[in-house]
Amino acid sequence: MSLRLPCRSLLALVIAIASAATIAVASTPSTVLAQSLVSTHRISAALAMEAVSEAVAMCAKQGFHVAAIVVDADGIKQAFLRGDNAPVHTVEGVYGKTYVAASLAPLAGLDTSAAMAARVAVNPALAGLQFLPNISLIPGAVTIKAGDEVVGAIGVAGGPGGNYDENCARAGLDKIKDRLK
Repeated sequence: MSLRLPCRSLLALVIAIASAATIAVASTPSTVLAQSLVSTHRISAALAMEAVSEAVAMCAKQGFHVAAIVVDADGIKQAFLRGDNAPVHTVEGVYGKTYVAASLAPLAGLDTSAAMAARVAVNPALAGLQFLPNISLIPGAVTIKAGDEVVGAIGVAGGPGGNYDENCARAGLDKIKDRLK
């Protein structure tokens, strides 16, 4: 046996349910709604630009033509600088290692793309990570934290080795770290 409601009755039922739902949400204390929001932090644009500028300048002093990038904790590009005469491959190459330092390394309790690359090299179960989009398991990027919270990463590409890139990235981080509060 099917229950058929006239169109007016069905419309009245839908309106009644929608009204009840609206009243229920409107009368819910704001503290309950606020608990379902997530608050995150990221570096200001000015600090991010200062960090990449310092990283590129540090490498330039050593004769290296590099690019530097700061990403937020989600891996979103926040600031980028391609130094004078930096090869074209540095533009794309810097992102993957920096994404690793912002996203994967902290999950493993690490703070650099070099440390994450070393961890993957000795753990065959992690080898598949290298095939994920935007992942470059090579040295040259450092996690940025404000206290214990990961707020991003800074990376450099174009030096004669990842250790040189990482040193320049650390110089960029050192330039701003006292203001990460």
